[in-house]
Parts: sequence; structure tokens; C-alpha cells
Amino acid sequence: MENERLITFQDLLDFKSELLREIRAILPPAKPPKKWLKSLEVRKLLGLSAGKLQNMRNNNEIPFTRIGGIIYYLEEEVYQMLESNSNINAKG
Repeated sequence: MENERLITFQDLLDFKSELLREIRAILPPAKPPKKWLKSLEVRKLLGLSAGKLQNMRNNNEIPFTRIGGIIYYLEEEVYQMLESNSNINAKG
């Protein structure tokens, strides 16, 4: 019984820190979420043809930004579109 030791709160905090450090060393670094999507990614998400996506841009149905020849869409707005369309489809 002489070798018994009480576990203190500080011991638990130290264990937690060591455990987290080891877990972080094992896991791959997390990629930051994408903020902008290109046309091909949006077409895949929404299941659209290139022509339909072009029509949506022309009719201001989907917001976009053009830099040079590349068109970008805010990921958040694309997912909002998905949500709004799923609500319409669920009601109809």
C-alpha cells in the first residue's frame, strides 16, 4: 500500500494534454473548408448541365463571381439553394 498514489486533478489535466497531443500526431492535418466552388463542382452538386448553370447565371438565379475566365460560387449559397429546393420538392 506504500506505493499507492492518489490521482490529482492536475494528473488528469496532464494526461488529457498528453493524450490530445498523441491523437493530433496520428491524425492527418484538417483541410480548411472550401469557401468557393468552381462551375464543375456546382454542376455535380446540383446535378446540372453546363447549359442549365449558364442559364441560371444569366437569369440571376445563382450568384457568382468571375475572375478572368473562371467562375466561382460561394459554397454557402450553393448549399442554401439545395436546401430551398429540397423544401419545395418535399411540399410539392
